[in-house]
Amino acid sequence: MNDSDWLAALHTSSQRLAELVADLTDEELAAPSYARGWSIAHVLSHLGSAAEIGTVLVRRGFDGDQTGPGERDTKPVWPRWDAMSAPEQRAAWREADAQHRALLDSTDAATVRVPYFAGLLSIPAYAGYRLSEQSVHGWDIEVALDPSATIPAAEVDLLWQRLDRVATRFRDAETLARLKPGQVALELTDPRRTWCLDLGGELRIVACEPGDPTATVWGSAEAVLRLVYGRNRAEDGVTAAGAVTVDDLRSLFPGY
Repeated sequence: MNDSDWLAALHTSSQRLAELVADLTDEELAAPSYARGWSIAHVLSHLGSAAEIGTVLVRRGFDGDQTGPGERDTKPVWPRWDAMSAPEQRAAWREADAQHRALLDSTDAATVRVPYFAGLLSIPAYAGYRLSEQSVHGWDIEVALDPSATIPAAEVDLLWQRLDRVATRFRDAETLARLKPGQVALELTDPRRTWCLDLGGELRIVACEPGDPTATVWGSAEAVLRLVYGRNRAEDGVTAAGAVTVDDLRSLFPGY
């Protein structure tokens, strides 16, 4: 994958979501999304407020300012978005998202470092964080409207490259303590490949050939990706055998 692939995927994902929600009625915007406790409009508000904050941070990086985000960047933003009506949240998301992506396109990816919550990031690394939010929350909306919805393969391929940091950050500590030590072979399809979920002192997901796994998980790359993001459904077809069950993995990866 090239560095430009991250920005291209972010554009594609955003534009797909914009087309999806463009003609939703007020009632449809207020309907539940797959994100627990959030309506479709709430998800758009989350993405929009994040784009607004991200625009500030990217501009800061463009100016050579390495000051990381703080309450002054976030505290005024969230209450304003929360106070909007559902149609206003959709319109504000569309505007904030477009401004954010336009700014990313205008930057010199080779030199800019964005002072993000995770530290100073290159533009491609920052775009990876944004794509993670955009693709997965976009699915939260799309699947509420179409139960057969999946995250597109091109985005799945990119997100697997950074899934280890997502899994390490959002794993449930008590479940990890219960399951470790062990190694789970992740046998993926579409495309066919093998990864390892190592349950040691810390959890890791890496591309490897497992030696003597304590469990094996089978499923499409898209479905297992969503499982790690806390978005597994019975109809996704993920199965497991050995010392770790699919229910264990749902507990290990509660999502956000």
